[in-house]
Amino acid sequence: MNAPIDPATAVPDPATQPDCSRVPYRRYTDPALHARELERIFYGPHWSYVALEAEIPAPGDFKTTFVGERSVIVVRDADGSVNVVENHCAHRGVRFCQQPFGRVKDFTCPYHQWNYDLKGNLQGLPFRRGVKRVEDGRTRIDGGMPADFRLEDHGLTKLAVARRNGLVFACFDHGVEPLEAYLGPQVLPWVDRIFDGRELTLLGHSRQRIPGNWKLMQENIKDPYHPGLLHTWFVTFGLWRADQRSQMVMDAHGRHAVMISRRNEGGKSEVTQGVTSFREGMTLHDDRLLDVVPEPWWQGPTVTMITLFPSLIIQQQVNSLSTRHIVPRGPGEFDFVWTHFGFTDDSPEMTRRRLRQANLFGPAGFVSADDGEVIEMSQQGFTQHPEASTVSRLGGTGVAPTDHMVTETLIRGMHAYWLRVMAE
Repeated sequence: MNAPIDPATAVPDPATQPDCSRVPYRRYTDPALHARELERIFYGPHWSYVALEAEIPAPGDFKTTFVGERSVIVVRDADGSVNVVENHCAHRGVRFCQQPFGRVKDFTCPYHQWNYDLKGNLQGLPFRRGVKRVEDGRTRIDGGMPADFRLEDHGLTKLAVARRNGLVFACFDHGVEPLEAYLGPQVLPWVDRIFDGRELTLLGHSRQRIPGNWKLMQENIKDPYHPGLLHTWFVTFGLWRADQRSQMVMDAHGRHAVMISRRNEGGKSEVTQGVTSFREGMTLHDDRLLDVVPEPWWQGPTVTMITLFPSLIIQQQVNSLSTRHIVPRGPGEFDFVWTHFGFTDDSPEMTRRRLRQANLFGPAGFVSADDGEVIEMSQQGFTQHPEASTVSRLGGTGVAPTDHMVTETLIRGMHAYWLRVMAE
């Protein structure tokens, strides 16, 4: 599945990269392509994010979520391990667990009472050996399962599970490469920078349904071109602008990426000339929204936006921390699920600061609302003219890491990888 890797540079080998500076609109609208994506990517050998361990802290705690368009259950076992099973009864296919979170001893399908343990093993079912009945003084057995019926042959679908410092990933393909190799040595240190082994604390959830193709959100967070142009907050207050020190990192296959930057003071400069979103006189009634306190683990960057293909974005935007889970809902829309978190050793003041700054993001965030709207507008354009193509030529047509924001290289890298996977 993976293109050859140049061991000297451990970045995508230019000789293997197709020109992905143009992407046909149909890649975002075609139902047949979407079905193929689900099989090759979401149900194939790719790790998908499913939970933070802080969401299921005690034995029996579970969370329902999705890998691709399939519902799964993430559950803490009695021994502290984490299992992920498909939310799909082995008997008649019922999606038996309807609650988003809860605590159970086992799982029982309401339709015919098939019962499963926390590992997904079938423990029992009604009338397995039929029903005993006495008629005319004689005992008879009505019905029941065949004599060769075995409980172990009828468990739930079990997914491969990988955990790292509080993150939980799952995969339908048990032949998937180890998580650390999947993330790669270029991206893994940036994941570990946030998830460094400290105990996490859950601060809350939000979710939205965005009427656009799921890849558009991966692209959005691989795109350093737009933040200082689209987002008034970013360009005005110096949270993300083209004149900041920055770095664009990608893994050796081009599928994962990290956008890294350091906040400046904002204000008028060369990069704000002609930028209609810039508001020179804009001030805050409540300046606590930008009450940024540097944390020791930052080690410089004030922003890291990590995209792990295909379904996860990890956000550190000043003191705000969250995971963002992409759940496709057909070719033309996806659910976007935010999980805001901190650390158990945070002071009460830092926890309030994280929550307050989270208002910049999420479905109604002062920044992120722009992204949801412009993705919808993009999908509308794709639908009206399916034979046209996008153009992503900023910084050239190649695929390589950079030390500046004036590039679309990370988007091209993802589409080069997409082509390789989809062509197999």
